[in-house]
Amino acid sequence: MSVAELIASRRPSFSFEFFPPRDDAGVEALLQTMRELRPLDPAFVSVTYGAGGSTRARTVELVKRLEGEVGIHAMAHFSCVGSTRDELVQVLGDMHGTGIRSVLALRGDPPRGDDGFAAPADGLAHAADLVALIREHDLDFSVGAACHPEAHPEARDAATDLAHLCRKVDAGVDFLITQLFFDNSAYFTFVERAREAGVMVPIVPGIMPVTNVEQLERFTSLCGATIPPALHAALQEVRDDPQAVLDLGVAYATLQCAELLRRGAPGIHFYTLNRSPATRAILHALRLHQPWRVR
Repeated sequence: MSVAELIASRRPSFSFEFFPPRDDAGVEALLQTMRELRPLDPAFVSVTYGAGGSTRARTVELVKRLEGEVGIHAMAHFSCVGSTRDELVQVLGDMHGTGIRSVLALRGDPPRGDDGFAAPADGLAHAADLVALIREHDLDFSVGAACHPEAHPEARDAATDLAHLCRKVDAGVDFLITQLFFDNSAYFTFVERAREAGVMVPIVPGIMPVTNVEQLERFTSLCGATIPPALHAALQEVRDDPQAVLDLGVAYATLQCAELLRRGAPGIHFYTLNRSPATRAILHALRLHQPWRVR
């Protein structure tokens, strides 16, 4: 089944995002982590694509091994940063030839040290262009894309960001996964606005359990997500106690996910940062409580 079919059939679907480790030992450790998560029966996992396509080969390798050795459907992130149209078509063909059938189409981040995004000559400038390129070549990919409940940090305003999202969906997106957020009202408001604009594909919330305060502050400064005042104050009280931060992060994410599922979110996509304990704890609690059955 494709990712789009898995999201539609699971209700709710639970999925995890990982990034490719830098060396073979890291890859083996990550595969072991996934074997530990396999009993939780995730619908799928996704594997990120480094800035400027820097982890392309490892992304493809890891997706293949997750499906072949661990038995979990895996989706490859695919970005257009730093590549020409011909290069992107070549990568698409290579992925399709290895059996990959699900991709998350992203503009992508520029390599570290670059001032900002710049499309190369004969390259693509937007994720919508990448989605259109995939569909243009009539390959049977299930295509997802990203969306931003609090607007993309480069967008002029929320209306402009939503217009870009509509372009992506119109180009042929099957499902959307949100950027991380900590205020559920941002997600519900965003979904309502997207539906009013004609976006009818599933919108899966992306959740990152807090495990490190400095890391959280760095991520939110990059992606534009806000930290609710009550959560921020609670984290400041325990920021020097790693176990207390982890406990608070798991508790907050569990409550956050429970409300999302109770109010109709199609599933949860966990940003794991290649760690499993927090995600395992949250998912165990959700499966026991089954908030999606409480209406």
